Amino acid sequence: MDIASLIGLVLGIVLVVGAMVQQAGDVASLAAFVSYGSLMIVLGGTIAATAIGFRVNEILRVFTLVKFVVTKPKFVLHELVQDLIDAAEAYRKGPSELEKFTETTKNPFIIDGLTFIANGIKYDDLKAILNQREKFRFNRETHESDLMLTLGTFSPAFGMIGTLIGLVFMLNSMDGGADSASKIGPAMGVALVTTFYGSLFSSLIFNPFAEKLQLRNRENRQASELMITGLLLIWQKKHPLDVSDMLTSYIEPKDRFKYFSEKE
Repeated sequence: MDIASLIGLVLGIVLVVGAMVQQAGDVASLAAFVSYGSLMIVLGGTIAATAIGFRVNEILRVFTLVKFVVTKPKFVLHELVQDLIDAAEAYRKGPSELEKFTETTKNPFIIDGLTFIANGIKYDDLKAILNQREKFRFNRETHESDLMLTLGTFSPAFGMIGTLIGLVFMLNSMDGGADSASKIGPAMGVALVTTFYGSLFSSLIFNPFAEKLQLRNRENRQASELMITGLLLIWQKKHPLDVSDMLTSYIEPKDRFKYFSEKE
């Protein structure tokens, strides 16, 4: 679980609701912020507009993307380094030992790469396949973060549209009677709720989630570059120490020092 993302989301909600309660004086007054019509305009309109630029199955995938935001990174770099060094040691003993080692590895990308190597693939072909897989993964995850950014762009706009709709009905209901002025305040409050929804969804959910997906994509690219480099070194039958020296340059100093202390 990514504690930072979870804390940020919960803290944001608590602070907003807390400020609303403080201004309202009591929790019952928060009913003024509940408007199902405004919610329909903001969420429905945002999803509908996004569906114009994306496929329906991609829109539905938004709900599954949330788990990537609150979960830990997919790869632990220093663990990948250790797996690749162990694979290099196995390959120096022969392709059969590499096949045995592959059965103990859990990373699909490394498993496929080692299987190609054990089957005698050419260097250029291995490099091309691995790079193409990484390119496809990067483009797919970039597309997913773009989808979340689009949701964050449209939600404030539909919040304003809902407010304009509310203002039109408010002005049309004013007949110039003695109680017309008393209707302006409550009606204006209802109209502004839609803008509130649009800004809240954009600033607290869609845009922060898009940023986290972009961060995850960059982390995955770094991990993929590490694995590709390691697999190509293994194909060349580089000594495990050479593989270690090359791959540890991809990880943070604290992990690098920890790794070397474990090897001593």
